[in-house]
Amino acid sequence: MNESEFTDAELLAYLDEALPVDRMTAVESAVRALIALRTRLANLLARRDHGEHTLGEIWRRGRLSCPARQQLASYLASTLDDFWADYVEFHVFSVGCRLCAANLEDLRQAKLAARGEQRRRKFFDSSAGTLDNMSRET
Repeated sequence: MNESEFTDAELLAYLDEALPVDRMTAVESAVRALIALRTRLANLLARRDHGEHTLGEIWRRGRLSCPARQQLASYLASTLDDFWADYVEFHVFSVGCRLCAANLEDLRQAKLAARGEQRRRKFFDSSAGTLDNMSRET
């Protein structure tokens, strides 16, 4: 493992937690082991924070390529047109955007919880109706 194994773009993406998990792990291990890489990372961070911005950097930091949460919800509901559905799949599964993957998983969990709540409500309502009818009969 050596310092030149990582590009400046990768190191900046590491700072923004925008790398795929396996690459994040590799950078993290190298940063812990190599003083030169920690120094390079600190210099990149200082340069970025002092206003040296490129269009690509602004795009990545602003996450301008990330679909909106509503688009992700529409993707889960299978209501996006083919172009946008393909884009969401590419962005989440090929590019490996961890933020959008987390949003997608959060939406999945919320959808499952809502289904569970609907099921509980249906059982409760049917039980309450049965109990109400039984109490009227006595």
